[in-house]
Amino acid sequence: MRSPDLHGSAPDCSPLVLLVIDAINDFTFPESDAVLAAAAPMARAIRRLKQSARRLGIPTVYVNDNFGRWRSDFRRLVAHCLGSRARGRAITRLLRPSHFDYFVLKPKHSGFYSTTLELLLEHLGARTLILTGLLADSCILFTAQDAHMRGYHLIVPEDCIASRAPSDTRRAVTQMRRTVQADTRPSTALNLCTELRRARGRRA
Repeated sequence: MRSPDLHGSAPDCSPLVLLVIDAINDFTFPESDAVLAAAAPMARAIRRLKQSARRLGIPTVYVNDNFGRWRSDFRRLVAHCLGSRARGRAITRLLRPSHFDYFVLKPKHSGFYSTTLELLLEHLGARTLILTGLLADSCILFTAQDAHMRGYHLIVPEDCIASRAPSDTRRAVTQMRRTVQADTRPSTALNLCTELRRARGRRA
């Protein structure tokens, strides 16, 4: 796992970037049982999407809540969520970051608020973002709105996000489709080669 290195070269420079938001999680928040049930198929879909992205050189950025642990870092957070008593252990094992990936810790709902995400995305040359993770009606939605205001084109595969209830996810998908013009087709309907070409055209 790599922290944002904003001074050297950008070997992963890409106009298309995959964001995995709050999926590394210990699931100790209220109503987490319902989220865990939806998170398993979500995690499998994200894993497949990430593998396809890696083959095309599309970088992955983990954008994760710090859960109020201001003295922690992302590596400790991953280790905590992989612990034998962690309720989200299976999800974390599916989505465990590799040394190829980037990470950004966030203190609030949006991935952009008081973080280095915007600077990292500029460094990578991103123009299109694929948003995945938790929760569709809060952190995904807030991040999508902030990304839209910054001029990014958005892809939010509906099978790669989850909420406390399916109805919450459906409402969030409808809102993102309408207000930030997000492409919400499921990941199985996405052709990443095509999306990469389109993103290059947007960058130009």
